[in-house]
This record gives sequence, structure tokens and C-alpha cells, in this order.
Amino acid sequence: MMPLWLDLLRTPMAAPETPFLRAMRHVWQGLCLGLASTILLFAPLKHLLGVRASFLIAGLMLLTATHGLIYFRVKNRADQNWLAQAGEGE
Repeated sequence: MMPLWLDLLRTPMAAPETPFLRAMRHVWQGLCLGLASTILLFAPLKHLLGVRASFLIAGLMLLTATHGLIYFRVKNRADQNWLAQAGEGE
């Protein structure tokens, strides 16, 4: 019987990141940073844009949530395929 830490060390944890997944991750991170920035700078944005600042933040929230959902589904599918292929080799 193998120790748990050695078994976990030998187990592949995630699929290698493809250029497409890397681009999706960078876009999602950029959306998160953009959303955080607009929330932190809401007062100056409201002064500059008026009511449209609220629509900007709402749009960024929707876009970030949608892109995040798609990214995590694609990433999960890639990880599951990777683990299934790794399991076939044993």
C-alpha cells in the first residue's frame, strides 16, 4: 500500500493548459480586474458617466459571470478527459 502523499503526487491533477484555455483564463482574469476596478472607482465613474456607470458595472458583472461559467465548464471537461486518458494507461 502506497502512502497517500505519494499516491497524490503520482496522480495527474489537471490537464495541460492549451493556448485556447490560457487565453480564456486571461480574459476571465481581465474581466475580474476590470469589474473590481469599476466597483472601486464607482464614485468618479458616476460623476463622469452618470447613470451609465451603473449599466457599465452591470454589463461587466453579466459578462464576467457568463465568461466564467463557460471557461470553468470547458476547463472541467478538459480535466475530465485528461484524467480519463491517464486512467486508461494504467
